[in-house]
Amino acid sequence: MSPFKFSLALLVAGALPFAPAMAQGPAAGLTENPNGIAAVEFLDTIFNQKKVAEAFASYVGDDYIQHNPTVPSGIEAAVQGLSGFVGSGPANPYDFKRVIAEGDLVAVHSHVHLVPEGPGFAVVDMFRVDENGKIVEHWDVVQAVPETAANDNTMF
Repeated sequence: MSPFKFSLALLVAGALPFAPAMAQGPAAGLTENPNGIAAVEFLDTIFNQKKVAEAFASYVGDDYIQHNPTVPSGIEAAVQGLSGFVGSGPANPYDFKRVIAEGDLVAVHSHVHLVPEGPGFAVVDMFRVDENGKIVEHWDVVQAVPETAANDNTMF
């Protein structure tokens, strides 16, 4: 499948959720897809609630693969690496904007402030979820939000 068709399929799947119940909490209004809800709740628990170990215990499968080169792979190493990072950050740095979910793949687009001042970052966290609804793989893409832009559109 071409990258364009794959992206279009993800967009359409995000618009046609398959879970019957409405999302609650941080995913409310963003997705009804249970894998999408789990991904948003995972990020919220880590970064906004600053409960790294609890997030991994609740949402991550045993064979966790990390693709961000600054975070170790595996649950124990990731918890240790992220705990120090999130502890020093501001309250509620993740503002979830949209969720795209299809099958076992989820993308969460967020506006992230790692420090209280400044325009922050546009972040897309991507996850693969196993058949038990547990996150088993993570990728992310981070782009600084510029002070000025060549157009009037936002990154969100």
